[in-house]
Amino acid sequence: MSGWQDYLDQHQSRFEAELLEFVRIPSVSAMPGHMQDVKRAADWVADRLRGAGMEHVAVLPTTGHPAVYGDWLHAGPDKPTVLIYGHFDVQPADPFELWDSPPFQPEIRQGCVFGRGASDDKGGMFIPILSVEALLQAGGQLPVNVKFIFEGQEEIGSPDMPPFIAAQCERLACDMIFSADGLQWSADEAQLIMGLKGLVGVEVIVEGPAADQHSGLHGGGINNPLMALSQVLASMKDAQSGRITIDGFYDDVVDLTVEDKEQIARVPFDEAAYCARLGVPEAFGEEGYTIRERIWGRPTLELNGLTGGYQGDGSKTVLPARASAKITCRLVANQKPERITELIRAHVERHLPPGVTARIEHLAGDADPFLVPRGHNATQAAGEVLREVYGEAPYVTRVGGSIPIMTLFLRELGVHGVMFSFSVGDENLHAPNEFFRLANFRRGQTAYCRLLETLGG
Repeated sequence: MSGWQDYLDQHQSRFEAELLEFVRIPSVSAMPGHMQDVKRAADWVADRLRGAGMEHVAVLPTTGHPAVYGDWLHAGPDKPTVLIYGHFDVQPADPFELWDSPPFQPEIRQGCVFGRGASDDKGGMFIPILSVEALLQAGGQLPVNVKFIFEGQEEIGSPDMPPFIAAQCERLACDMIFSADGLQWSADEAQLIMGLKGLVGVEVIVEGPAADQHSGLHGGGINNPLMALSQVLASMKDAQSGRITIDGFYDDVVDLTVEDKEQIARVPFDEAAYCARLGVPEAFGEEGYTIRERIWGRPTLELNGLTGGYQGDGSKTVLPARASAKITCRLVANQKPERITELIRAHVERHLPPGVTARIEHLAGDADPFLVPRGHNATQAAGEVLREVYGEAPYVTRVGGSIPIMTLFLRELGVHGVMFSFSVGDENLHAPNEFFRLANFRRGQTAYCRLLETLGG
């Protein structure tokens, strides 16, 4: 057994105690009352990086919650420089009454740590810190140059990270990026996530009369903004094929290749179980694609909220003055949020009935889509390590959601990141009774040590 494996085994009880200490900090970035707790978590991370043997450790300010940096750069110029990312902020824990134990008083039960942030992402981001400590303690050096960057605002969309990363490009310059925030396929099955969807959101606001009107006095005399909005929304997607009908929407889409579809088809999927779990009678989406292909590799347009007119019990015969709809689109390579916004704007103008006006308001939270190129060296190395650690080749997958930091790294540092994390989607992330499996906490430590050795070899 290697020296670092011995070190990890010998110190695992201490590492678990430290993880509990870390989770006790209520670093809820969304709540102003916890601002100092986020800073306290940053200080904890900085101290732990120093304890692991990292140098140049600093808590770096942003215009919001801070970030933490540390590095070890003595492997030499002929070895790659690896940047490891994670986040130490957590989601709000309410409703508290649904927790079996207090969310910030973590407990170990049935081989798992229960507490807010245990899985997302405190357990995940702690793993590579412990791995570099083990490598340094066992051999006195690391096989590659390593940099860490941890943020304290991922759970609120990383609003201050774009200017921060842009300003820190020299400090963060690297050859490879690995994210300690992410998921494996299941408790005992690995995955390589090759793509993330981008995101754009708009609100369509349709206005008619200056104030709500009596529908008996004015119905039939003027247009109804709520009805007009409904007609515009209905024109955006074909009811039978599920295809988005906005002119130009698919122009920039990179289609799934035969190999892409084969990889997706290898991932286990039970359509009947999927529908039963969601409580729907049947699946629906763009014709010509499987459910997984649509979720992972095709763009979408979804209506997230609709307002207008009377919302209370019973009836109120009102003709509303205003109606609005919130829409989000999940984008795939090479779609751009700003272009999709303009296409939606043009569609609304073209399909708006007479007698009302409309405007489009852009919603915050844009993200570009992210697609790892075939043959990407860091991804191949990660796949080899996951095969060794899990005993089987990882599934090659994509994610229907968006992680803006990955596209931000690509834009500012010019490097495609690889998600190399050991949480699992069933661990109640963002929900009561969040937990993290200690078996994967330990497995991840081995995986990061092997990864860094592979990259240095």
